[in-house]
Amino acid sequence: MRHCIYPGTFDPITHGHLDVLARATKLFDRVTVAIALDTTKDPLFSADERVEMIQPNVACYKNVRIVTFSGLLVDFARKQKAAAIIRGLRALSDFEFEFNMALMNRHLDEDLETIFVMPNEQFSYTSSSLVKQIAKLGGDMAHFVPPNVASELKKKFAV
Repeated sequence: MRHCIYPGTFDPITHGHLDVLARATKLFDRVTVAIALDTTKDPLFSADERVEMIQPNVACYKNVRIVTFSGLLVDFARKQKAAAIIRGLRALSDFEFEFNMALMNRHLDEDLETIFVMPNEQFSYTSSSLVKQIAKLGGDMAHFVPPNVASELKKKFAV
């Protein structure tokens, strides 16, 4: 059974993330959405909130599960018996960071592949950071995140 890990902070999950996930579900028998707990980022949402926001948006996929993890991604992937890591590439600016990360992960575990997936071009400029800025300033998020996520963002930034 082919299994991959789709890691990220998903703070919050966007239509771009979900597009990459949909593509991964076609390539792998099992996809684990792995929410990183150890990150240099300061998340707006708790890990539990992120899981709750993601769940209804992946319920249509019988081969997807959502978990949280801490520590090295390669160690987590090895414990999960995953063959690959899925990473989304929105633009050329993502490539250098993702390429270096993939090489480091390969150095740590040469059997673990990294597969880069490009989202639909309509999501190529969407990032969780930009979505949070739009939400904070009261902008319309409908094009960027699912309705339940937009609702949670509005709650977080309600004055």
